[in-house]
Amino acid sequence: MTVQSKSALVGSLETAATKAELTLLSTTSGTDFNGEPTVAFQLGIPGVEGRSLQLELSEAFEFSKPNLLPEMTSHLAAEAKRLHNPRPECYVTLAGLPIAFGRFQWPFHRSSSGADTYIVHGEIHLADGGAHNLHAKVAASVTVTFAEIVPAMEQPYAETFVYNAIRKTVDLGQLEFVKSGNRQPVPVTTRYYSRWQKKFLFTETNDAERLAYLLRKVYWLSGVLGEGKPVWIADPRDAQYLNTTEADLLRMAGDEAGAGLVALDGEYAAATPALMARAAEYQAALEAALNFTKPQFNESMRSGHANM
Repeated sequence: MTVQSKSALVGSLETAATKAELTLLSTTSGTDFNGEPTVAFQLGIPGVEGRSLQLELSEAFEFSKPNLLPEMTSHLAAEAKRLHNPRPECYVTLAGLPIAFGRFQWPFHRSSSGADTYIVHGEIHLADGGAHNLHAKVAASVTVTFAEIVPAMEQPYAETFVYNAIRKTVDLGQLEFVKSGNRQPVPVTTRYYSRWQKKFLFTETNDAERLAYLLRKVYWLSGVLGEGKPVWIADPRDAQYLNTTEADLLRMAGDEAGAGLVALDGEYAAATPALMARAAEYQAALEAALNFTKPQFNESMRSGHANM
């Protein structure tokens, strides 16, 4: 790839980032899983130090095409709002586990095992403020057929549904958090996508479940990890995960602000002392959710009492 091509990608990304009110902090040349050249962009927001997110693209990628530009624009706009969170890499599962996403090796690469799939590697860490280093190395995979619905197998077009598929897999108890271990599979299948509705569907939730989710999110990401700083409530990534809308999430946060559990400021909410007083409840939910991810053994078989 020529220097001119790389410069064109950097210039296009810088222009798009500026429109999203992001600052391009740095660019680094890299390679993907197969050794093809990539460019890693470090993005921040003006006036906010110590918070940044990385975007890595294939060096040959051109996102200025009419079918690619809108989604890149919306991705960067969401990242700009997410960067106002004290821990922008952190999310919460429906069951109540705070997790941090990191070390993702974008873009997707074709499986080296001969399977008809695209793979992206990454890690999630339990982010409850402890020093236990419980984590899961993951390999998220999509079939070549499924990839046809994705505009491009690049980070801005896949990160949201990959993160949500990982959260869903944790909710199902199919990812184990360990101190060391092998990479665990996360199949992103067509069951997560409605061709009729043309959208991803991960979890059907009602108002009570969405409200419980929001309170857990604010408790962990604002109260525990964020030193009381506000977090973005109207995150489209959460809306997709819960099969709802950003407006609905904001409406429910407004109801809880009236109840004194969160302090709402526009699209952001901070934990209040009343919410932090529920620490025992949220810790118990975390422990139950974490225990659910652990392999369960039949104790009678372990002791040799099973009928064979």
